[in-house]
Formats: sequence, C-alpha cells, structure tokens
Amino acid sequence: MPVRRFFAPRLLALAAALLAAGCAGTVADTPAAAAATADPARLQRVRHLVVIYAENHSFDNLYGLFPGADGIANASPQSRTQLDHDGQPLKELIVFGSDGKPDARYPRMPNAPFQINAAPVNRRMDEIVPSPIHAFWHNQEQINGGANNRFAAMSNVGGWSMGYYDTSSLKLWQWAKDYTLADRFFMGAFGGSYLNHQYLVCACAPLHAGAPASMRVVLEADGTLKKLPDSPSANVGAVKVVSRGGGQVAPDGLSVNTSQPPYQPSGIPPAAGGRPELADPKGTPSSGEPVPPQTARTIGDTLSAKGVSWAWYAGGWNQALADGQRPPDQKRTVIYAAGNDSPMFQPHHQPFNYHGRFAPGTGDRARHLKDGHQLLADAAAGTLPAVSFYKPPGRYTQHPSYTDLQSGDAHIAGVLDALRASPQWKDMLIVVTYDENGGYWDHVAPPAGPGWGDRLGPGTRVPALLIGPHVKRGHVDHTPYDTGSILKFITQRWDLEPQPGVRQNTGNLGAALQ
Repeated sequence: MPVRRFFAPRLLALAAALLAAGCAGTVADTPAAAAATADPARLQRVRHLVVIYAENHSFDNLYGLFPGADGIANASPQSRTQLDHDGQPLKELIVFGSDGKPDARYPRMPNAPFQINAAPVNRRMDEIVPSPIHAFWHNQEQINGGANNRFAAMSNVGGWSMGYYDTSSLKLWQWAKDYTLADRFFMGAFGGSYLNHQYLVCACAPLHAGAPASMRVVLEADGTLKKLPDSPSANVGAVKVVSRGGGQVAPDGLSVNTSQPPYQPSGIPPAAGGRPELADPKGTPSSGEPVPPQTARTIGDTLSAKGVSWAWYAGGWNQALADGQRPPDQKRTVIYAAGNDSPMFQPHHQPFNYHGRFAPGTGDRARHLKDGHQLLADAAAGTLPAVSFYKPPGRYTQHPSYTDLQSGDAHIAGVLDALRASPQWKDMLIVVTYDENGGYWDHVAPPAGPGWGDRLGPGTRVPALLIGPHVKRGHVDHTPYDTGSILKFITQRWDLEPQPGVRQNTGNLGAALQ
C-alpha cells in the first residue's frame, strides 16, 4: 500500500532511514528472494495448517536469551540506549503508572535492557505486569528509522518497555527447542492487536471513511503524534505521550488503532430497541463508532473460492455471542470483563467479524466462525479443516495488564499437546506467533526497502514457533518473515489468488520445513 500524501516529510524521512539502515541487521543468513521462493515441494507435504495467535510480546522480551538466536547480547549500543524527545540519552529508566507519574513500585534503573524476573525488579511470570502502549504512530516513532531507541520515550509506562524475561522454564521454550524458532519474524503492521489481526487475514487495514473527528488522529506538522502540552519535560526519564483525539483513524480514513466491529460480539452494545446482533451504530464515547462492514478480500474468501476448508476458532466465542446481545443497560460479564469465570473475550481480536461476508445470519459465519472448544474436538476427531486459526480466550493470550505469561504458556502448550495427539498430526504445520510486540523493545530493525517496507509496516520483531513432523528439529530459522508470510504460505500451498498487500520479499515459511 503506497505512502499517502498526508504523510509529512519527517515520516517520509523515517522510511528513507529504514531503507538505508534497517536491513543491514535483519536479512541475516537467507536472502529475501530465496526465502520467498523456498522449495514448493516442502509446502505440499503440509495438509493441515494451524495458526495460534498469542498477544503482545517482542522477540527480545520472551526469547532474547534463547541459544543460537539473535538475542539481546547482539544489541548495538545505539539500540540499547534509549533517547528522549530532545534526542539525548535518558539519564535513567523510570516506570510510569496510570496517572502519568513515576510508579513507586518499580526502581529507577540504568538506561539499558533489564530482566523483569530478576533483581532488582523481581516480577514472576505468573504476575500481572504493566502494558506498554502499542499503537500505530507510537510504534513508528519507537523504531526511529531502525535505531529502535525511542521505546521508553514513546510509552505510557516509560522504561518498562525495555524489560525482558528469562522464559527458559516455560513450556513453549521447550517446544521452540524441539522444533524451529524463527528469529526474523516481524509483525505485519505497525501498532496494536486490532490492525495486526486484520493484517493476518487480508494484509490490509480497514476503511472508516466517515469516522467522526473524535476518532481521527491529530498529527504534528512533521507527521508525528501531537504531544500534550502537559507532558513532562525532556530528560526526566521518559515522557508520557498520547495523541490528541482518538487516534483510531488516519486522515484519509484508514482504521489503524483499536476500533469495534459492527456485529456482536462487539465492545459497543446493541442500540436500545435495535437488533441485538448488531452494535449500536452511534457507538459510545469510549469506543467511538463501530467500523463499517468491510468488503476487502480476505484469506477466507480466497480459500472458499478454491473449495479449501478453513475455520477461525475463538476461545469464548459462544459465551461472547450471548453476552454481546444483552440489552445495553445490562452489565456485560464476558466481553472485556475480568470476572473469575470470564474468558475476557476481546472483540477487536476477531478480524472476520468486521467483514460483511460474515455478518450475523450468513452461511459463511456459521460455517467458518467457531468456538475455541471446537478446535480441540475437531483435532481429536481428525476433522480439522485444511486451515485453522486459533485465537485463545483473552485470559490465556499472555497479554500484559489483564493476564500473565505462565497461564497462557500452559494453555497454548496444552493445545499443542492436543494437536500432536490428533490423527492429523502426521501432515500438520503449527505456527505459534504473536500479533504484535505489545510496546516492548526489540533490538532488530524491521526490514525496509523495495519488496518490504510500506505504509503499514512491517513493525517490530515478534516470536514465531514452527512445529510439526515436517519442521526442522532443534533449529533457529533466520529467514526474514512477517505476518504476511502466513498468508503467503497458504496462498502458495493451496494455489490461491494472492492477497495484494503481502510483501514481495517476505518468506513463505518453507525454509523451516525439511
């Protein structure tokens, strides 16, 4: 997707810097062209693809200590040392609380990456921790032309964005050791979960041309986010920066930050006296208006056009459907709800629910959008479709602020055990990856230049595990991938019409297969 004319000179300069400097540290061992044309015969051995989409961690945050991977030890002084908005190194890392002031629960630390589950921070992996802001324009400024040195300054939690874990005791670490860990996998789009879920299914951004002014971003003359006049001054440690306005929609109508679907389950309840399966078109003050039904071609459309079976399985889907149709004056207990029995269902993680083809009452919705429990039943029965997407319930996605690493690790590992026990395991490929970095720092610059960088991304590096009987064992794959690589694999494996937004040079996952 081309850079539109409203992008001001500074963002164009950022893109040029990525082109000039970003790829030197990203396209390591495998040329991009070779990665994009990996042996088709390898792909044909896979008859069932399962994509498990977790939440909000960069590669360095979870696997920066993994043996053989390009981890934190390889970070340059430039990327390790975070700059403030005046271009000078921060004097120290300060963790900010929700009130925008230094959080007394966390120590002030040197300006460098730090381990979260070690002294002096000492947070366990079963604890709830802060969630750094992860949004479209923030992510671009954090990357800073490939230097990756504005993460702390462009964060609501300041220095917390520089934290990482030793996750060697987790179950997914062992799965990564047994199979393949990709250390050059980048989130397809800048920013947050909403846009990266859309990218997963169409390599595109939704359109919201009629969005009200309250949902539209306000940018500085140089194309960066408008800074609040009451933000702390430079070199106090880090600056809390948010955009004026909702920041959900770009000036030309691209919907890039968290917005709600037009159909239930949605973060917007039904209108009083209206159809219960729809979101109130007037929206709410906190969410804005729902995104209009989308018409872009998705990977589901191209699979269906070729007669290839597929499904999107979402943890908590059936509960959320019922919860979403409650009258607007009733409190919800499943959607964005954290009760003990709630799956903490996140409507903005359900990309097909934004598309008109899958509107309530359609056959495509009934055929392809299913509850997460059905994934396990289908795996056990050997009836999984050719392509399966699994979105864990919010409680088990590993998203900071409302869940923890350890419970999500146990849940995803349990799903992997069930898939390995399936009669379909013999010809299965499983991709476990993360929608985006969650605002956490990573030292590797995203790829840029012809065949790579465009208006939407790619953004920061995230973990990706490739698992299955045809996957290389005990392997670290240095091939450059992004979220669109999943679409490229599906398209090439089942000979589908390509998605226009998939980048030319992103790999097709074939380099991880044997």
